[in-house]
Amino acid sequence: MKARLIALPLIVVSVGLIYYTGINFCRKVVTLSAKKMKETDMSDKFTPEGWHTVTPRIVAQNPEQLITFLRQVFDATGDHQIDRPSIIMIGDSMIMISEAGIRKPTPAFLYVYVSDCDATYQRALESGAGSLEEPVDTPYGDRRCMVEDDWGNVWQIASHGGWRNAE
Repeated sequence: MKARLIALPLIVVSVGLIYYTGINFCRKVVTLSAKKMKETDMSDKFTPEGWHTVTPRIVAQNPEQLITFLRQVFDATGDHQIDRPSIIMIGDSMIMISEAGIRKPTPAFLYVYVSDCDATYQRALESGAGSLEEPVDTPYGDRRCMVEDDWGNVWQIASHGGWRNAE
């Protein structure tokens, strides 16, 4: 009896994209709109109003100074809280920031879209961040740079200029 290989379709979901690989190994990329994503049944909603399923959280020594840094660099909003995590908004995104206390500080690596990558990069340097990557144009359309703050967080800062072919 001969062994028979059966190729099954494989679907991998990535942020905003579905990659479909079928028997003939062709690729189709389909962009999902935010509207389609919201059409899913939310009857079992388990997150607080306005929150996403995944929320970054930074645990830091001196979180009030980190929040000041975020205000200066990203025009972040939100107040330092002593008795609970501080909820800080950068654009339309939320970050929780907490005092380390007895916990080990836990930095983050975050990709942040801004209107002007170069100006934000300069503000980050002026606010004490170290440069890891100067602003550069990427083949996928982002102008991007990277800095590290005094708390060990790495911020990849980008402005989107439109998709370009990598060829």
